[in-house]
Amino acid sequence: MAAERSSGDILDAAVHVREAARSATAGAAGVDTVLAALSDVVEYDHASLARWDPLRRRHTTLAGSYPQDATSYIETRLHRDPVFPVLRSPDRGGLWLGDVPRQLLAASPGFQDVLSPLGIEDGVAQCLFAADGRYVGMLNVSTRRPRRAPDPARAVVTLLTEALAAAVATGVGPSPGETAAAEPAAGARPPEARRFGGLSPRELQVLAELTAGRTNREIAERLYITPRTVGTHIEHILAKLDLPNRSAAAARAVAWGIGPSR
Repeated sequence: MAAERSSGDILDAAVHVREAARSATAGAAGVDTVLAALSDVVEYDHASLARWDPLRRRHTTLAGSYPQDATSYIETRLHRDPVFPVLRSPDRGGLWLGDVPRQLLAASPGFQDVLSPLGIEDGVAQCLFAADGRYVGMLNVSTRRPRRAPDPARAVVTLLTEALAAAVATGVGPSPGETAAAEPAAGARPPEARRFGGLSPRELQVLAELTAGRTNREIAERLYITPRTVGTHIEHILAKLDLPNRSAAAARAVAWGIGPSR
């Protein structure tokens, strides 16, 4: 069983999310790096950051790992879902799935037709607002595992919204007619992450580093996370791929064509 992350681990990971968001806001990195860093704050099976287009009245996905039908719903129909007016209220934080009233979930096509068939049991939807109050987009995070309560990640996600909003408002998005997907691993060019054993973007980055035979501390230094967080990711990788050790995981990565960026 994977070790529980401490509040300190989660706060440390939040610092890296903020740094990634600042880089995305400045155009020095893509928004996909923000989602990858966010997986160290709140573990997820699917996530996306989408920008609101007020002229076209729809969202545009800047980075994400949801299946295409879920991405399409977020982009074109979520703003008409009965849950959205609750999300859109600027005075609330993110709306976690476990906190949504049952009657509202029952009336939500987004949950009934999109999330439920994916086996989603928890997660958060967070509307993002610019400093002048404009709605600029949203964060969606979904997991098949129910979260423990109280969970420090809940507060941390709320504290990160200003940085996430800035990244969504100004960050680099997809080319016209394309839907952006989070990069599965540094230096790799495989298909979408869900084809690789359900590993998250950050887990794929750690997996890529294993192919170079690096220690947890070396991987931590390269990915700007803690050695303990690396160890947790490796435990999750072995469990998800049903592998006995890191050498077997490295061999699987090589077979997939995944390797470190440098």
